[in-house]
Amino acid sequence: MAKTLKTTPSQDGFYVPGAWQPKKQCWMIWPQQSDVWPAGAKLAQAAFVRVASAIADSEPVTMCVSAAQFQNARARLPDTVRLVEMSTNDAWMRDSGPNFVINDQGQVRGVDWQFNSWGGHIGGLRNHWELDEHIAHKVLEIENTDRYKAPIVAEGGALQADGEGTLITTRQCLLNPNRTGERSDEEVDQALKDYMNVEKIIWLPTGCPFDETDGHIDDLCVFAAPGVVLLTWTEDKNDPQYEVSQLTYDILSNETDAKGRPLKVVKVHQPNPICWTEEEHATFDRNAEAIARQPGERIAATYVNYYIGNSAVFVPLYDDPNDEPALAVIQDQFPNHKVVGVPGCRDILLGGGSIGCITQAQFSGETR
Repeated sequence: MAKTLKTTPSQDGFYVPGAWQPKKQCWMIWPQQSDVWPAGAKLAQAAFVRVASAIADSEPVTMCVSAAQFQNARARLPDTVRLVEMSTNDAWMRDSGPNFVINDQGQVRGVDWQFNSWGGHIGGLRNHWELDEHIAHKVLEIENTDRYKAPIVAEGGALQADGEGTLITTRQCLLNPNRTGERSDEEVDQALKDYMNVEKIIWLPTGCPFDETDGHIDDLCVFAAPGVVLLTWTEDKNDPQYEVSQLTYDILSNETDAKGRPLKVVKVHQPNPICWTEEEHATFDRNAEAIARQPGERIAATYVNYYIGNSAVFVPLYDDPNDEPALAVIQDQFPNHKVVGVPGCRDILLGGGSIGCITQAQFSGETR
């Protein structure tokens, strides 16, 4: 039977592997919230079907779905995607789901972070998150996997680990008072080291502008391999992203990882600015439950918010001139994977994230 452990992954020799390590399956949550997704979430559901269907060619996919949406999801998803009934407030498995950790003997456990809907009542995105608080625990129970309950608020999208002792995150997010509460910066730093079993944390100052999650790292920069970081980039000096990308490039270019290796920083040009349209806004339910959005409001769009599967890397596409160049740059960094562009990811982006945000990897315990 699965247990909730009193120790930490660091004490037990478990660590978060690099995202390219072998997976047992990918976890997702079926979208249905009409105050998060326009058009009654139907366009988002179609996009989630495209993502899940693509990933299912690489590894098994499990989709968590409410009782009310079970038949709809079953009819629209391929039979290769497993459905599990689960109650949720939102559909971002990367952030509300567990981070799976492994040891050198191939065992797998899970870290259950505290979750408060990206800031709780101090700038958070939903007024209620009591269902999402239990998603990680439920996933680990379903998989009969031992659980570490972490003492801090964190989300998977805020964490980028190389599997060899290095973590990159942002101060804007995990050292934000709406995450830390009464804890000191030093306490948060130590908790991350304890529960991810890393030796070095590179604290970047901020994430991407227009990112409503307080600067998640997975929109700005991600590991493609130990010592290799892909960075969202623009050459437009009038774009607020320019200054953030330039500062991040300067910091990372002068950093080393936990093994003492200099970091190689690869620039991936962002798509052109993507904003809410009047038509999209007109089909979006406005109520007191979720954050309000406005026509013309820009959304943080990036190509590095991808998912690395066993055989392919699944990259969001936005029907943008930068789509194909981005795929080419990412393919260069993954010689052992096929890079697959998933079209129509604007319909995911309208909810506030992209492919990386709606997926969470359950590692097999094997290493390459």
